[in-house]
Amino acid sequence: MTDTSVHPDADPASLADIVARQPSAHFAALDQVGMRHIEMPLKLKLDGETCLLPAQVSAFVDLRDPTARGIHMSRLYRLSDEYLGRGALDVAGVRALLDAMLASHTGLSGRARLSIEFTLPLRRDSLRSGLSGWRQYPVRIDATLEDGRWRCEIGADVLYSSTCPGSAAMARQVVRQQFLEKFGSGQVDATAVADWLESPSGIAATPHAQRSRARVQVALADDVDELPLVTLIDLIEATLATPVQGAVKRVDEQEFACLNGENPMYCEDAARRVRDALDAQPWIADYAIDAAHFESLHPHDAVAQVVKGVAGGFGRSA
Repeated sequence: MTDTSVHPDADPASLADIVARQPSAHFAALDQVGMRHIEMPLKLKLDGETCLLPAQVSAFVDLRDPTARGIHMSRLYRLSDEYLGRGALDVAGVRALLDAMLASHTGLSGRARLSIEFTLPLRRDSLRSGLSGWRQYPVRIDATLEDGRWRCEIGADVLYSSTCPGSAAMARQVVRQQFLEKFGSGQVDATAVADWLESPSGIAATPHAQRSRARVQVALADDVDELPLVTLIDLIEATLATPVQGAVKRVDEQEFACLNGENPMYCEDAARRVRDALDAQPWIADYAIDAAHFESLHPHDAVAQVVKGVAGGFGRSA
């Protein structure tokens, strides 16, 4: 509410927070207070260059003083603007912002949380043609600081293709039966078989495949200084082997079909593959994996989730 009795040319420093002094019958401590999805640019180093990317920032502190009406929202905004406007963001920059958020609420708060969401554009090479195209990856940075305890997480969504192993096996059964009906059990001519395999009759059934998504969040080890978002994306794509493609020619599409044939997987398989890859990385202290296959057979999704199980770490979600 605007105090219309204040002249517009009045000294801003003299404007008292009238509402904060008003009594309330409902004062109590609060777990988290702040702002979600602040529109703000972010500086990030990519391929040796500092890039400016649009982001959404969420900044929160707790409210431990049960007699306080509220927190200083504008301070969180100004600090986010100041610290994210400096050089390329790294772990030290995230920690410095959280320290400043708590310092700005001395006596009120003991916990600060920061979440940054944005889309990371990466140019990716095609599989065989020599082309390259753009992919955009939703990524997240989440960090908390409470009573001196610090945790920094990064996350990414990676799209990939998943061919159903069960459907592939049933398709092979159909092709086998068609082969026996066509050529019988006696000796056959190799050229005739090859021609049949290349014909529509030779692929009488195809396994179903679908676009899928691996949503991965990892907690960084204490000695990590950078924010290895690209490293995480590369690791997930290499592990699953069938990431979706940008620019493609027919030779790329054929290679993609081969990769899908070599890597049939249920959502359970995908989650376990990513888990094994993350377990082998010393820079990852904790993880949460959500592998979702957007079924082409069903109107619902198939989902597998796994967390590392570190004490005080990620919990299991629905």
